[in-house]
Amino acid sequence: MVEIPKEYQAGFVYFLGQRIDLSKKPLIPRPETEYWADIAIKDIANTKNSIIECLDIFSGSGCIGISLLAKVDDIQCDLAEKEDAFLEQIRINIGVNNLTEKRFSIIKTDIFSEITKKYDYILANPPYVAENRIDEVGEDVLAHEPRVALFSGSDGMDIIRTFLVQARNHLKENGVIYLEFDQEQKEEIGDILEQNGYSDWKFFNDQFGLIRFVRINK
Repeated sequence: MVEIPKEYQAGFVYFLGQRIDLSKKPLIPRPETEYWADIAIKDIANTKNSIIECLDIFSGSGCIGISLLAKVDDIQCDLAEKEDAFLEQIRINIGVNNLTEKRFSIIKTDIFSEITKKYDYILANPPYVAENRIDEVGEDVLAHEPRVALFSGSDGMDIIRTFLVQARNHLKENGVIYLEFDQEQKEEIGDILEQNGYSDWKFFNDQFGLIRFVRINK
């Protein structure tokens, strides 16, 4: 029997100082996600707009959007997710962190299917693990974490492709996307951004030296 991850055993983790309940078994927040989310949140905090509208899409536990709401005052943040269990997990974590209801909405949506707004910032940690690399995934992850939050087609790019084609239409004039991905997907992501008319983008390494996220300007 594969041991249950210690985070599920504890029932929670801390993510950028926020307590994140894991009782509904969402994807366990990763340190590399915490690394880029911290950079993105500091970027958003320096934005001069009077009200900043943000979207945390593929929200899972809600850790990114909840940390953003906790650390930046003048924002509205929608947390978007398609799985009912994870939508309930987001509601639990909103309560755990005592966030003001007027500052956020929780949206059930498959990528952008139910989203009509435009945002200043979109923060995205989609499923991106390649099914053809399943042998590289830990046994504890495969046994206990939600595959719907991990895998996205044979090369891991199915959801990212759709997301990037549609996301530009959901950004305001100077809108920005932060996107997490696998470093082997960098070249195709760059091609998609060029083909879909994005103005500029920059790839970044995570704290482990791997190319892990990209900042995209509309």
